[in-house]
Amino acid sequence: MFPSLFVILLSVSWKSSSTLAYPSEGFLHCLSIHFANSTSISKLVYTQRNSSFSSVLKSSAQNFRFTTPSTPTPLFIITPLLPSHIQAAIYCSRIHGLHVRTRSGGHDFEGLSYTTANYIVPFVVIDLVNLRSVQVDVENATAWVESGATIGELYYGIAQKSRTLAFPAGLFYTVGVGGQFSGGGYGPLFRKYGLAADNVIDARLIDAKGRILDRKSMGEDLFWAIRGGGGGSFGIVLAWKLKLVAVPAIVTVFTVSKTLEQNATKLVHRWQSIAHKFPKELLMSIFISSVKSSEADKKMTIKANFSSMFLGSIDELVPLMEERFPEFGLVRDDCLEMSWAEAILSTQGGVQLETLLERHQKTGVSKTFFKAKFDYVKQPIPEMGLEGLWPMFYEEEAKMANVFLVAYGGKMDEIPETEIPFPHRAGNIYSIIYVVDWDEKENKNSQRFFNWIRRVYDYMTPYVSNSPREAYVNYKDLQIGSNNMFSCKGSYAQAKIWGRKYFKNNFDRLWRRLWLIVSKIWTWCR
Repeated sequence: MFPSLFVILLSVSWKSSSTLAYPSEGFLHCLSIHFANSTSISKLVYTQRNSSFSSVLKSSAQNFRFTTPSTPTPLFIITPLLPSHIQAAIYCSRIHGLHVRTRSGGHDFEGLSYTTANYIVPFVVIDLVNLRSVQVDVENATAWVESGATIGELYYGIAQKSRTLAFPAGLFYTVGVGGQFSGGGYGPLFRKYGLAADNVIDARLIDAKGRILDRKSMGEDLFWAIRGGGGGSFGIVLAWKLKLVAVPAIVTVFTVSKTLEQNATKLVHRWQSIAHKFPKELLMSIFISSVKSSEADKKMTIKANFSSMFLGSIDELVPLMEERFPEFGLVRDDCLEMSWAEAILSTQGGVQLETLLERHQKTGVSKTFFKAKFDYVKQPIPEMGLEGLWPMFYEEEAKMANVFLVAYGGKMDEIPETEIPFPHRAGNIYSIIYVVDWDEKENKNSQRFFNWIRRVYDYMTPYVSNSPREAYVNYKDLQIGSNNMFSCKGSYAQAKIWGRKYFKNNFDRLWRRLWLIVSKIWTWCR
């Protein structure tokens, strides 16, 4: 959140311990004392001298911007098998002044789950890859999932037990549940059931003192904070208890592409006014990029892929679209019926359910060099505004750029902004994700891609939310602000500038919750 304020909570001793000549030796010695089985250290703890260190560090790093030789790396990577291993790592990090980064799936857009923007204070990474069990209780429609599991592993576990139960988490199945649930987590079912975090009913968390707490023992205020307040902010969540939701045995999906020559601008413009008003059972999103007009023609055009998941049959969907969006011209042949889990795979080219278990599959924004930014839209953008955006996608830097529009409304309009820290509810008609990718040989000139996405973001200013210009914490963007990790003075004044973009008025409650923890531990800053 701030970002990763839990690292601050663990750094109580940094000021006095930073003069230690060999903090790494002391840290390893500490772990050997506090691990229940000290012989397991060699299998679970990787030092920079270990031949597997680099491969383990990069194993779930999704943004290759943070895998270059200039990227700060941790002193150690700990891959715990038991909660006691995490407790030991937390204790030893505190007394040796090491910051802690916690990694679930490695999809943090700014790489903050496995690296740091700070080159001074040493840090360790606790990688939860070995803590990923999924236990589904069909009778009570609940599940416990450990934070190291991916969304795909959760979906697979549910699908193995039931065709009519699901969970409203994200679309990209390699994302770790720990990070996504901590920030909110939206996906194909969120217009019907809300966010993933809205459907968390209990959790097990290790706090900065090493205590294992559940919802009752942590209290409602902390339980509120961990469901949308940002990963790594208030402790390390070991596992989440989820309320599963009902879905029909058969759902309907379609993906239909339209170019400018096929009236894409008018269709996108019309979509803005109606998609958030569709029945809750229907989510219709748009993926926009530039393509060649034809194989023989070098002229570029814009292609808009309209994708949808509908909790119902083709026979129900086609008449609904004819009534609500007749200009789109949806026909039966555009649609496919399948199970909910199969529908998740179909959007990403998957076929077999076992594909959901592939943690390192490239899906969406992953396994590439990229920069992303985010916006919320409250009023439809005029056609003229869309037409002014399209030429920016014909520029050289935009050959691997795209924009993803996701309709809001439905259940999201009904849940109060204060229900959990995630505040982006009623009033938002859709969200926008801007992404620009580039390959390794272009990375030495990466600034031009940063400049391009910044120009797009600036262009969109008149058309998106303002005062504040809202953002989503799961899509962190350090360009909108971050704190000086070494200064207590003025930290609230700094944090509220960007904190209210992520959390609006919920930021103040999060800050109070954080300071209640910090004031009991971080005495030198007081």
